Amino acid sequence: MTKTLKFFLSAGIVVVLVGAYFWFRRPQFLGNGGRDVQVMRWIRGGGNVPEWVIEANTHCGDAPFQMPTSGFIGYLWDDSFRPGHHHQGIDIFGVPTVGVTPVYAAYDGYLTRKTDWKSTVVIRIPSDPLQSNRQIWTYYTHLADANGNSTIAADFPPGTSEVPVKAGALLGYQGNFSGTPGKPVGVHLHFSIVLDDGSGQIRNELDIVNTLDPSPYFNLNLNANTNPGEVPLCGE
Repeated sequence: MTKTLKFFLSAGIVVVLVGAYFWFRRPQFLGNGGRDVQVMRWIRGGGNVPEWVIEANTHCGDAPFQMPTSGFIGYLWDDSFRPGHHHQGIDIFGVPTVGVTPVYAAYDGYLTRKTDWKSTVVIRIPSDPLQSNRQIWTYYTHLADANGNSTIAADFPPGTSEVPVKAGALLGYQGNFSGTPGKPVGVHLHFSIVLDDGSGQIRNELDIVNTLDPSPYFNLNLNANTNPGEVPLCGE
């Protein structure tokens, strides 16, 4: 092999490696359309991007669900934060301070909070407004501070089961509990729509196949596969 050929081969390998580095470092690599950049702008700016906000209890057009909290919808259903990961719902970022931004029920149903749940409540909806012959559940989490001190409303203590709630009922306040004390996430509400297991129980929310695309329930494009990076807003 000549020196010239070796040089070009070496140079080519360097170009490929550098290109791969910047490809994998780009915000879009994880498949979230650059939403990482938007979320960091929101957090670093203290939530001061008012044009991105949808107010709590807003109905977008004829949507059956109303917005469960005020803020910026930063991450969408089926976003990816790492290879192989599929986000099961939407993340709504309010004021970046724990316990400030209220969280409300998006639709009528029956609320449960298990005895060991610090930051989560679920609401059973006996009749899906888009498919009346099935039961679904709405799932609300991160309602606690970094150490797991709950910001769920006092009306729903641990062990609450099947309490009727109306759309717009106060459930608590946005927090940043990750599930591991001392390792917080950004302050937000994670909201998802989860299928029933057929025996009256909620399926495992951690698996995206057990969840539904929330887009038609809010009349917004909340599916990462069809939203290339636009901030979801009513009327757009």
